[in-house]
Amino acid sequence: MSAFNARLNYLFNSYYHQTATQQERDELFEIINSSANDAELTALIHEAWNTLQADEPLFDAAKSMDMLNNILQNKSNPDNIHPIRPPNKNQLWLKVGVAAAMMVFVGFGAYVLINQHKTAANKRTQARLKPVPAHDVLPGGNKAVLTLANGKTITLDSAKNGLLANEGNAHIKKTHDGQLVYEGSKNEGSDAPAAINTVSTPRGGQYQLVLDDGSKVWLNSASSLSFPATFKGATREVEITGEAYFEVAKNAKMPFKVKVNNTVVEVLGTHFNIMAYNDEDAIKTTLLEGSVKISNKQFSGLLKPGQQALLKQNGPIKITDEADADDAIAWKEGIFQFRDAGIEAIMRQAARWYDVQVSYTGKVPVKEFTGRISRNVKASELMGMLKYMGVNFKIEDKHITVLP
Repeated sequence: MSAFNARLNYLFNSYYHQTATQQERDELFEIINSSANDAELTALIHEAWNTLQADEPLFDAAKSMDMLNNILQNKSNPDNIHPIRPPNKNQLWLKVGVAAAMMVFVGFGAYVLINQHKTAANKRTQARLKPVPAHDVLPGGNKAVLTLANGKTITLDSAKNGLLANEGNAHIKKTHDGQLVYEGSKNEGSDAPAAINTVSTPRGGQYQLVLDDGSKVWLNSASSLSFPATFKGATREVEITGEAYFEVAKNAKMPFKVKVNNTVVEVLGTHFNIMAYNDEDAIKTTLLEGSVKISNKQFSGLLKPGQQALLKQNGPIKITDEADADDAIAWKEGIFQFRDAGIEAIMRQAARWYDVQVSYTGKVPVKEFTGRISRNVKASELMGMLKYMGVNFKIEDKHITVLP
């Protein structure tokens, strides 16, 4: 066995038995995400069949084979549907189930394709889709409502492309790719206050818009952004609820401020994500590029790229270096991404994206999950990933019940 294979085998088994350090976990994820190592990863799966032990199968033989084939073909050869055959061994299914579940646990995904070759994969997936069962829920999509300064509302997902409205000097347009774009005249000609507009996404919705200054904003489900149709004065000020990702256009003479509850995030030009849902235990501001100043009545500090500010209700702001930017903005890339996430945290995301109610029968399962799966799947497929890790559920009439 080569030194690389030996290291890969060690990392794999350490992660499976939950003895890996954080550094070893990061190393394993880096290897998994590198397409150059597909052959070694495939060989490792086969070796895992011979070494992993379990007392009970995690799922039946047919699902084990289906899941394993999807894992291997989707990771190593997304444009080829030919399955990879397992070794010809007796009583293989138990070990296949354990190995396949492990690969879901570390992030390959099961029935859906993610990341590389996304377009081709989606076409194949759509071709194989069956009608949605009665007890299932479709994923969310581009849905939002624009509220103008005079109170008029425009449903953006059903509005035609082109000019939607004029607000003062701003022309509001919907582009062919579904974005909302504000084009403001630089010859303002008026001292009147700028008209305040609001874009709101429902549960099960998301939307992207471009502000008057060229700044780009992505809104997650159950979120809102209030902003002037044209920016005037010394600052550019907006306010959000829910979650939004910003790519702010640089303008040193006109700082950009985001208000959320009693906190202000101030930037000149940068990329960052703010998550401020009322049902989460903290407001999280994650910086990807540039620098931001975050402040409230008790605290003021600067964030550097890779840092995250945590603000719990009625508490101080805490800045941590342990933020994972990929996790913070996975929703923007169309992915559910979990790292040591509890079942309740996962179900809060599911409730917002699928617009469902969630309840628990009996004690909430105490489990942590690491992995990722496309947001463009039915609710049953997301829940199916959790089921392979021992979480049972049922879906009825836009209601997901987590079972003991």
